[in-house]
Amino acid sequence: MINMKIVVASENPVKVQAVEAAFRARFPQTALDITSVNVESGVSDQPISDLETRRGAHNRVDNARERIPDADFWVGLEGGLETIDGEMMASAWMVIGAEDGRRGEARTPTLPLPPQVLQLVRDGL
Repeated sequence: MINMKIVVASENPVKVQAVEAAFRARFPQTALDITSVNVESGVSDQPISDLETRRGAHNRVDNARERIPDADFWVGLEGGLETIDGEMMASAWMVIGAEDGRRGEARTPTLPLPPQVLQLVRDGL
């Protein structure tokens, strides 16, 4: 069985589980060694633009690779907010860096925040 080492640039259990599920779906016959590491995104704690959110995901990959260089893949996930036509919207970027230097990235759909969540954001939570 092939072994694959994946570093998730977050210790958030939801993010780690999502990465594991994605890799298991794509590589079902591969033994996965998944490590999580807490790294800085280099952007605001709550990114407020699509560009800042994307940059945060890329920065997480770079910082995880610097901390744990011996891996096959590094994964950065970053969620963010932006105001579109006066409405607060949420989205996320996912970036995967490979050992050979290639990168893949994807973005979620942009969705409006529910009123209860929007109030929490406005309250600074």
